[in-house]
Amino acid sequence: MKAAVLNAFGSPLAIETLPDPLLGTGEVIVDVVAAGVAGYTAGVLSGARNYMLEVPIVPGPGGIGRVRAVGPDATKLKPGDWVYCDSTIRSRDDAINPDTILLGWTARTPAAMKLHRFYHHGSFAEQVLLPTENVTPIGAITPAEAGRWTALGRLLVPYGGLLAGDLKAGETVLVSGATGGFGGAGVAVALAMGAARVIATGRNRKALDALVARHGARVVPAAMSGVGAEDSKRIADCAAGPIDVVLDFLPREAKAAQVETAIKSVRHGSRVVLMGGVRGDLALDYNWIMHNNVVLRGQWMYGRAVVPRMVQMVRAGLIDLSAFEMSEFALADANAAVAHAAEHAGPNQLTVLRPDR
Repeated sequence: MKAAVLNAFGSPLAIETLPDPLLGTGEVIVDVVAAGVAGYTAGVLSGARNYMLEVPIVPGPGGIGRVRAVGPDATKLKPGDWVYCDSTIRSRDDAINPDTILLGWTARTPAAMKLHRFYHHGSFAEQVLLPTENVTPIGAITPAEAGRWTALGRLLVPYGGLLAGDLKAGETVLVSGATGGFGGAGVAVALAMGAARVIATGRNRKALDALVARHGARVVPAAMSGVGAEDSKRIADCAAGPIDVVLDFLPREAKAAQVETAIKSVRHGSRVVLMGGVRGDLALDYNWIMHNNVVLRGQWMYGRAVVPRMVQMVRAGLIDLSAFEMSEFALADANAAVAHAAEHAGPNQLTVLRPDR
């Protein structure tokens, strides 16, 4: 099979011919049709993000494709099925505390490196090997539609966060960092789940206005200045009432104080879900959190059952994949795709690699 291979951190992706993956029990081989390219891919491939992965490797977490072959224990999947390839792979020998990797991307802990070495290559290739449970049917689509369906990888992350935050229809959500890829997707998912109002925060006013234009009056933009008192007042003014859930997607460059501003904006008995990349210690007011019954939790990725539920939301029209602006690249142009993704990392922009071309 042809694949885009990272042979050393900081080197360009090389298009090489690798052996086809070999099928085992409990596994599925998928012919990759489309793979999303994240805006921060260049930082992963350069080593700047210090992701735990070993080279050489075919990068690429997740994608859309068609089943080529299934193991003897698969009872529903069959060759030819259109599927979503979920990159979140969990070890099967500890249901309570599994070791976890993102296929072709990173291992969470040193203990997960054994899993990373077995399920090693990702979706920037013509074929990919996955555990059976990581392959979810999406129903019939045309090859031309496959690129837009890679948006599932963007949407599933905030969906997992909002489910962890127990979002209920009619509630008000604050999406902190709404102008990024995952934050912008969080706005769309919160609305699809029935949020009455979504306060979208960020420093890029143009991107915030675009979210309003795309989703309507239920989205209220709150441009942030980085000054705590000013931002707190702006959030309160935009909310015009209690904030029930905060979904934090602030990037690595953000300060912990920005997270604290969002946390302090919530009502009594609210929920705060941290999913961003902030590096720093939070100065939390124990007494305030306790007396206000605030639930503060971290959430990394999402559970298995979330994937088919998101597919159902798309099929029901609650999520509109056509709202994403998409640019596609052939496998041979993988490096151009990485550069393009870095320059077009807005909340509704998709960069897609097409190994089928």
